[in-house]
Amino acid sequence: MPMRITFWGVRGSIPTPGPGTVEIGGNTSCVEVRAGKALVILDGGTGLRLLGQKLLQEMPFTAHVFFSHVHWDHIQGFPFFAPAFAGGNTIHLYGGNNVSRTLEETLAGQMDYPSFPVQLSQMASTMKFQDLVEGQVLEIDAGDGKLRVTNARGNHPNGVWAYRLEYGGKSVVYATDTEHYAVVDPKLSALAKNTDVLIYDSQYTPEEYAGTAGTGGSKVGWGHSTIEEAAKLAKHCGAKQLVLFHHDPLQSDDAVKEKERRTREWFPNTIAAYEGLQIEL
Repeated sequence: MPMRITFWGVRGSIPTPGPGTVEIGGNTSCVEVRAGKALVILDGGTGLRLLGQKLLQEMPFTAHVFFSHVHWDHIQGFPFFAPAFAGGNTIHLYGGNNVSRTLEETLAGQMDYPSFPVQLSQMASTMKFQDLVEGQVLEIDAGDGKLRVTNARGNHPNGVWAYRLEYGGKSVVYATDTEHYAVVDPKLSALAKNTDVLIYDSQYTPEEYAGTAGTGGSKVGWGHSTIEEAAKLAKHCGAKQLVLFHHDPLQSDDAVKEKERRTREWFPNTIAAYEGLQIEL
């Protein structure tokens, strides 16, 4: 099997534990991708803690963690990623220098006293940081071939990166925390051309985005997209499957299921991401 995708956290903005979110899950963004012997982790939200518990059984290992950006809901699981405290593991960490600090400085900053009792420098694993530039191509050894990772910039306050992973003739695109334009985003459409799986920021319904439903008024300019725009992008780029991702913290399990139902009217091969979902290519 060329690639296996596992979802460990599918929420946006803040974790949402409680009886109304148990089916979809309440952890923030974290997706695991296996390609041959390569282990890739997309974002380090609170779902990363759960993945870390599973990975304790596979140590020592090498992992490649790609951060879309460094807003808190995408990095807050890293201080609780148990394998990072164990010697013998090698963790490559990639992200863009979108703001005033590097990825390493940002991850260290959230663990500085008094916010956290253990500093990044006290983690025993070997960490290798790499700041990305747009259009950069990376190749990761997958044992019987190379896993190719390319990127593009999205539309989000302070910047965001979308990633395309290709291996064994299959591909997955991870494009979260990005706001649509009046036209289909040309960069994301090019990145996701003919992809097998498009994981896309679908935080809002069109009504929630416009402010005619939900709370908080208009969400224009907040850096997130809608289910309708997800379907438009999936059609435009020729994606085979669309995965709705980064669900709003105010959306219950039933509300997420309704997003899935509505989106299937525009793009039939759609599924709403939930914790534990696995897709094999």
